[in-house]
Amino acid sequence: MAALSYKKSYRRSQSLQQFYTGGPFTVSSDGTFLVCTCDDSVKIVDSSNASIKSTLEGDSESITALALSPDDQFLFSSSHSRQIRVWELSTLKCIRSWKGHEGPVMAMACDASGGLLATAGADRKVRVWDVDGGFCTHYFKGHKGVVTCIMFHPDPSRLLLFSGSDDASVRVWDLVTKKCAATMEKHFSVVVVNVWDLKNYGCKTTVPTYEVLEAVCVINSGTAFYHSLSSNKSKKSKDATQEVYFLTAGERGVVRIWNSEGAVCLLEQKTSDIAFSPDENDLRRGFTAACMLPSDQGLLCVTADQQFLFYSFLRHSKEDLGLSLSKRLIGYNEEIVDMKFLGDDENFLAVATNLEQLRVYDLASMSCSYVLSGHTETILCLDICVTSSGSALIVTGSKDNSELLGQLLVRKNGATSFDRTIKVWSFEGLDSHAEEPMSLKAKAIVAAHDKDINSLAIAPFDSYVCSGSQDRTACIWKLPNLVSVAKLKGHKRGIWSVEFSPVDKCVLTASGDKTIKMWALDGSCLKTFEGHTSSVLRASFITRGTQFVSSGADGLLKLWTVTSNECIATYDEHEEKVWALAIGKKTEMLATGGGDAVINVWNDSTAADKEEAFRKEEEGVLRGQELENAVSDADYAKAIQISFDLRKPHKLFELLSELCREKDAVDHLRKALLPLGKEQIKQLFEYIREWNTKPRLCHIAQFVLFQVFNMLSPTELVEVKGIGELLEGLIPYSQRHFSRIDRLERSTFLLDYTLIGMSVVEPEAVRSKVKNNSGQKVDIEDTFNDLEEAEAKFQSEPKAETLQKKGSKKRKSKKSSEVSYKKVKNLPVTKSSVISLQA
Repeated sequence: MAALSYKKSYRRSQSLQQFYTGGPFTVSSDGTFLVCTCDDSVKIVDSSNASIKSTLEGDSESITALALSPDDQFLFSSSHSRQIRVWELSTLKCIRSWKGHEGPVMAMACDASGGLLATAGADRKVRVWDVDGGFCTHYFKGHKGVVTCIMFHPDPSRLLLFSGSDDASVRVWDLVTKKCAATMEKHFSVVVVNVWDLKNYGCKTTVPTYEVLEAVCVINSGTAFYHSLSSNKSKKSKDATQEVYFLTAGERGVVRIWNSEGAVCLLEQKTSDIAFSPDENDLRRGFTAACMLPSDQGLLCVTADQQFLFYSFLRHSKEDLGLSLSKRLIGYNEEIVDMKFLGDDENFLAVATNLEQLRVYDLASMSCSYVLSGHTETILCLDICVTSSGSALIVTGSKDNSELLGQLLVRKNGATSFDRTIKVWSFEGLDSHAEEPMSLKAKAIVAAHDKDINSLAIAPFDSYVCSGSQDRTACIWKLPNLVSVAKLKGHKRGIWSVEFSPVDKCVLTASGDKTIKMWALDGSCLKTFEGHTSSVLRASFITRGTQFVSSGADGLLKLWTVTSNECIATYDEHEEKVWALAIGKKTEMLATGGGDAVINVWNDSTAADKEEAFRKEEEGVLRGQELENAVSDADYAKAIQISFDLRKPHKLFELLSELCREKDAVDHLRKALLPLGKEQIKQLFEYIREWNTKPRLCHIAQFVLFQVFNMLSPTELVEVKGIGELLEGLIPYSQRHFSRIDRLERSTFLLDYTLIGMSVVEPEAVRSKVKNNSGQKVDIEDTFNDLEEAEAKFQSEPKAETLQKKGSKKRKSKKSSEVSYKKVKNLPVTKSSVISLQA
């Protein structure tokens, strides 16, 4: 057996998120991505795996129309705010916007050149706009109802615009004459297709379809499927060039292909790929839209329950044509209730949501490979089991009080019982290939709890079963007769999840009291794990029972080690309760899903993270040596750049301090800061904010901040993400520093005066001229020289004379002091005075 190694980290490898809530959508010119409406935002989705590439935030109003430019460089959108926006997809920025109609824009279309945008409005008007200028080039009115669809003629040389309205008419607008070229009125029902001749604008053919149609798509004559259809005819008509092949999609949820000549249906799907709700009044039925994919890639149909169905055209033989469902992307999953991994390689994931159908996803493409129907109410739980014959079955439990078995693929855990009983069912006589439903017989039944049962778990080798209930207890029962073994008491709230250890004789329980407990089979509590901030909804063992993972109503996924009672990792990738937690038996992959309709798939990244940490450490050593070399060479620009890369703020401060002592400090600093990008500028501001809070570091912080403000314009500073918050943190401390300097400067005036009056300090030689009492200009330095000469003369006189002149000396001294103060009181603070103050 391989040595046991703990898992230290998981990394989210895939995520299936909500990307479509109904409404307008569009497909790129190469079919690689979709642009979908999701509430009031726009999602750009990779069509290969349903991953969201980017999100364009709206204006809090529902999106009503979308269109792409022919080169996929620009996206046009409009909402109920009536604002038309032009987005540049390379930068994801809105580069232009204007208000176009008096009502919401219902449809958009871009011409082949990408220079004109046509919009159809609920105000019954049609407008054409210059994309670059944002001004209206054409204004058409004439419809009597809301204009719901619009398109340019596919031939760029024919400057025609077509619009369809609720008034059951189609109008043709001539962009050259700016007039209505024709009005085509022959629609009296939504179940017919009319084929029109654009030479004389007459109706050529009417095709009854006998269903409410939502989409009509013409099959291009240059595609391979068109040639297959035309070559399938046993005898070509004389007017073969006038034949039009088109397909229809509507409320029946099937695709049909037609030939305009003779109104013949060439192909109709035998069964719908949509799982209809058993409720006949349910409005979510059939297809709501369809479009031909570019480059002969097939057909895309959109359902009322936000599914994207991708069809490929097949030709089995000369006589047999068909459509094959190649991919199904789910735009909205609703609340995820339960999940399980399937398949030999665990490459499928069965998902139960707030629907009557069970969905099975292919993890490689995140395509919904199977939709299993049968229940009439929401599915609450699911599990995998293997019969004695080796058949792998999926078991589901629903609000309709029934359990269903479906052949597919493998596991055993999870159940819900509102009647507070546990039942053991026998698979004897079960034929997994039977086409008709079969009934199972209960071998044992027991009234297990006082309240609803939330979870069941089967011990290894099928010897015991454990039940967790809302009555705050878990019970262990002996199989197959359901003999009571132990009752687990200790939780203060209902128990949401129970699971047996794969190797030890113990049970793990997760409760609404925010704790997880481990129990022995005799009912004694072995360990209690605390860490979740809300109810713990799921807990499952991994790493051969030495670790486990848990999920809760706080949206967190936690990784625990049993021996140390320690939570070693926490992941926050859900915005709502995480109801579902699936563990792969072989791969030990994780899958989580919850109330936010998000499915996250996690892979063990312990080895990868360790290797990456080693690589970063090795790279850090090399870069550290490179930093020391740059410092030795006095290459400050390079040293500062490396300090940013290595995220060493202390080293960066030392470099800036040393740099400030240089003669050309400003030039050196500008040279070092100019190559910094926006992220590094933000990082520098974060460092400066931290330094600015400490008095012994603030002088360097203020010096660097001053140079940054001189180097960058306000426009450039505004573009730095989060700059407002950083500046708010700098302002209070900067004001405090300047207030302290101002107080210091004012206090030096009194000190200078006092010291000068005492003849202790000689001011610096300043050749400023001031006026004395007589109004004459005198030199300050000469005045102090006179004072020194007078003092020397006084000291050389005899004592008698000194006594005689004592009175005059006092008067002269007082007068000299007054003159000296008047001469120096308006001088600036000198360096010597500041040094004296510090001393």
